[in-house]
Amino acid sequence: MSLSRPHPRPRSRPRAHARARARALGAVAALALGAPVALSGPAAAAVPTYSVYLQNSVTGLNAADSGGTVAAHNPKGNEDHQQWTPVAVGGGHQLRNADGSGICLGRSGTSAVTTTCGEDGTTWTITEAANSTYTIGVPGTSQYLTGASADSSLVQIGSSGDQARWYLTPATYATSAMPSTDTRTLDQVSFLTSHNAYANGVDGNFASFPVSLFPNQSRGVSRQLTDGVRGFMLDTYTVSGQAMLCHNSCDGVGSPVPLATGLQRMVDFLKANPGQVVTVFLEDYTSSDVLKSSLASVSGLSDVLYRPDQDGVATSGWPTMADLAARGKQLLIFSDRTRASDVSAGQTTRNTFGVMYQREWTVENYWSMGGGLGGSDWSCYSRWGTSRPLTADSSAFHPLFVMNHFRDYTISGTAETDNAKLLNRAQNFCTPAARKKPNYLAVDRYELGSPSPLTTVGNLNTYVLTAGQ
Repeated sequence: MSLSRPHPRPRSRPRAHARARARALGAVAALALGAPVALSGPAAAAVPTYSVYLQNSVTGLNAADSGGTVAAHNPKGNEDHQQWTPVAVGGGHQLRNADGSGICLGRSGTSAVTTTCGEDGTTWTITEAANSTYTIGVPGTSQYLTGASADSSLVQIGSSGDQARWYLTPATYATSAMPSTDTRTLDQVSFLTSHNAYANGVDGNFASFPVSLFPNQSRGVSRQLTDGVRGFMLDTYTVSGQAMLCHNSCDGVGSPVPLATGLQRMVDFLKANPGQVVTVFLEDYTSSDVLKSSLASVSGLSDVLYRPDQDGVATSGWPTMADLAARGKQLLIFSDRTRASDVSAGQTTRNTFGVMYQREWTVENYWSMGGGLGGSDWSCYSRWGTSRPLTADSSAFHPLFVMNHFRDYTISGTAETDNAKLLNRAQNFCTPAARKKPNYLAVDRYELGSPSPLTTVGNLNTYVLTAGQ
């Protein structure tokens, strides 16, 4: 699997921007550590009258009817009895399961259960809380529907607190037209992303036998750029002091492609194509010193490298695409390493030379939909667990959403079928799971599927989400 420098010379900025940059460090650190932050997203208003997911504001998990009990499950569309419709009744609201079986969310002691609508315990007070969340209370008491910090699978009746705040996430979002090309921001745009972009059998060796029999892509990085790929997931390992692109390990791999070679192709493309933006995601098994040295050999990298940490993004939000184009800042590089791991290892932190820690700036769903053949798992939940749910957000900037859509092993027929369903999963499974539209759609064999992944990305780039239905 893959998810996937010398830092640019800072531009002179007003003092206010310098202060914003300092404030950004605190905001980024809070997000990275999973600390509570002011959550944003579609604004909360009156209690919805359409189907919603009861999504815990801390864990991002959904309340699901589980054979008479209510449990916190990974978001999975309505394949798992996770949709509820609020209905006003005397004394409050019922939450009717959208399966249409006359079943409502109820309670029995401290347990959340499902039972026949109208039975005792099926009326709730649904009250708007802070930052697009709601509380779901027991009428006339200080008891609420809540998760449990010690066991994220539990949904129960308990006291107030962060675990007792819920998003009423629309099962289907309303949309409005994408803003104009000069005003749309980076976090409003979606990009086609190639999973294990280097594992293509064209640019060079990437794995030993038998992994080498399963390339994730069939075209080299230069062709991928020409075809419209704008996100690249790369695995990096150290060989003779250089960062190399290999799958699983570089052991037994003859002449693997250096990371610097792949990045040079991207930098050259960007300089020849002003206005285009490329993002690199490193599944990073190198030390920071090796990575820094390898990036230093890429000609022109500092000219195009974009530094959100130096640009006030954590306090002011993402820039417009037009602004990035005007400044020629066209390349973002993320590492799946954490700041804490570098500090504990006594290494130079990667952000000092322009590589961002991915968990500080993005959210990402779990990478596997299953094996290369057979059934697939379309649930959409965080790769990083409940400490960094897909719903992680802030009042200042929206983390970019990386949506993985591929299997353990790349088989062309399976990839073709999966890619044809990319739009369905993006809109009906992953958008409500994250409460945001995917920014990066990562697939294997991006040229396969009808509609193609590139067509799906084009569709997503025609709209932005609005509240309600």
